[in-house]
Amino acid sequence: MDQLYEQTCMECSELITKRYSTSFSMGIRLFHKELRKPIASIYGFVRFADEIVDTFHNQDKRRLLDEFKRDTYQAIDLGISLNPVLQSFQQVVNTYSIDLELIEAFLDSMYMDLEQVNYDESKLDKYIYGSAEVVGLMCLRVFTKGDQVAYDQLKDSARSLGSAFQKINFLRDIKSDYADRGRVYFPDIDFIRFTEDQKQSIEEDIKKDFDAAYKGIVQLPKSARLGVYLAYRYYLKLFHKISYSPVQKVKEERIRVPNSLKMVLLAKSTLRNRFDIM
Repeated sequence: MDQLYEQTCMECSELITKRYSTSFSMGIRLFHKELRKPIASIYGFVRFADEIVDTFHNQDKRRLLDEFKRDTYQAIDLGISLNPVLQSFQQVVNTYSIDLELIEAFLDSMYMDLEQVNYDESKLDKYIYGSAEVVGLMCLRVFTKGDQVAYDQLKDSARSLGSAFQKINFLRDIKSDYADRGRVYFPDIDFIRFTEDQKQSIEEDIKKDFDAAYKGIVQLPKSARLGVYLAYRYYLKLFHKISYSPVQKVKEERIRVPNSLKMVLLAKSTLRNRFDIM
């Protein structure tokens, strides 16, 4: 295949990552050079699928998602696509032997967003697995470069990290999810009557995920460890800000970590990694 075409498609995914997520793109820059484009390609795929269900309100979302799913599997099967995002993604899938089950689970969670409003425990577990945990597992395939033993050792921690990130996103975005999309992800939670006790219970669950995730982060290959550790530290700081905020504030505004603090976290994470004191 033409090298210029491959390079251009990869750069499209990198651009998408930079435009949509300053935090994620910052983390990617800390990976070894050979990991940056593959991880950006995974992000580009995930980001565009998410855009279909979250923002294309005047379009037939189900038709668009059906076409996106069909084109994804066709690209993987043929080893080529004229869609730059799918072209770079299929390269990563085929190069790193990413399981099709992970892609199917992710797309299933996107379909759930087209119609699901309230979630019970079973549906929430399925949604978090598909929307977040499998993304971590896709990235882990890249990080471990075909080492099945390492992948198997780290996959539970990767799932825990994805789960923690997603639950924090749910808390951070609880207002917009309810007001703009009519969604309440946490079981038995009424947005209007969301209580401090309910918030604390969710936070205790997230802390367990963080603890399990950390055990895997410190075992990651050095080529990937710092980037993942920075993402962990960023979300941990966001988690602490949400934890210290009263439930009414969480319901009224989107809690953020300012860019200045992100730079502090970057510096501290780099030093910890350099001296191996994570």
